[in-house]
Amino acid sequence: MKVRITHLDGKIPNLALMKLSRWHKAKGDEVHFYKTSTQNMFEPYYDRVYGSSIFTFSKKKQDRFLRSFPNAIVGGTGFDTNITIEQLIGMPRYEHYDYDIYPDFEHSIGFTQRGCRLKCKFCVVSKKEGKNVDNDSIENIYRGKPYPKNLLLLDNDFFGQPDWETKAAKIIDGGYKVSFNQGINIRLVDDRAAETLPSIKYYDAKFKVRRLYTAWDNIGDEKIFLKGAEKLAKNGIPMRHLMVYMLIGFKKNETWDDIFYRFNILVDLGCLPYPMVYNNKDKELKKFQRWVIRRYHQFVPWEEYLSSSKSIIPVDKRQLSLPMT
Repeated sequence: MKVRITHLDGKIPNLALMKLSRWHKAKGDEVHFYKTSTQNMFEPYYDRVYGSSIFTFSKKKQDRFLRSFPNAIVGGTGFDTNITIEQLIGMPRYEHYDYDIYPDFEHSIGFTQRGCRLKCKFCVVSKKEGKNVDNDSIENIYRGKPYPKNLLLLDNDFFGQPDWETKAAKIIDGGYKVSFNQGINIRLVDDRAAETLPSIKYYDAKFKVRRLYTAWDNIGDEKIFLKGAEKLAKNGIPMRHLMVYMLIGFKKNETWDDIFYRFNILVDLGCLPYPMVYNNKDKELKKFQRWVIRRYHQFVPWEEYLSSSKSIIPVDKRQLSLPMT
């Protein structure tokens, strides 16, 4: 059987595709891995085609892929489907990965748990995965020597699982470096988690910079967000280590004052704000995102940056009085 495995978006390895590739190769199938959405003239006829997308804003690429492969089996958070790898291969649990399709990736990747204890309206995790359930151990996720002991964990809520302390101890005692790539829930960090985090060698996804990812999506969560940040700071976590995703464009009737209120607090705390635009077609919000994540805000006022491109809608006069940092 000839199989096409298609990685449609995302910068990090796609675990679902790694599972499918490993399963098909174990059966003796011929696996072809691509990141392109269309078929080139040299590709063979495939008996089965898979495509995975994690972003809903990749719809154009998704549509191109489905036009090229109308019978493809698709999945991921970018598609409106709840199909799982385990359902496709007929196994209740399958934690075997083909790292060969990502030859430049030297770290280890996996989930210690799946699901989330929350049900945020803008997030699909609780709908697709449900409540927190155990998934895999630290020892099984590590791919072994000669690879570095770097774990890229995809858990949506590491400290939400009942046995997080056991897994955290394995990380600490085993000398692993960890990237909590999907973030920690700072609103629900308790004292024990805050005390444990400084002992964990946490890093960004490239394992180059000390980094903890978290989020402040709702302006109404100000007190609980600040309480969580205070717990981390009291236990020695520098605020500059926190990259805080701030959802913008989701709340109905959200104003620029609302957006800058969160932004200014995060900057004053010393955190790294990272705006996440819900409506990817909103040009002004996308420009605000670039202004922040490229750190232009450190030397170019927002109103000046906003009016610097002819492709952007003219500035509303009310926005000229926005608070600056």
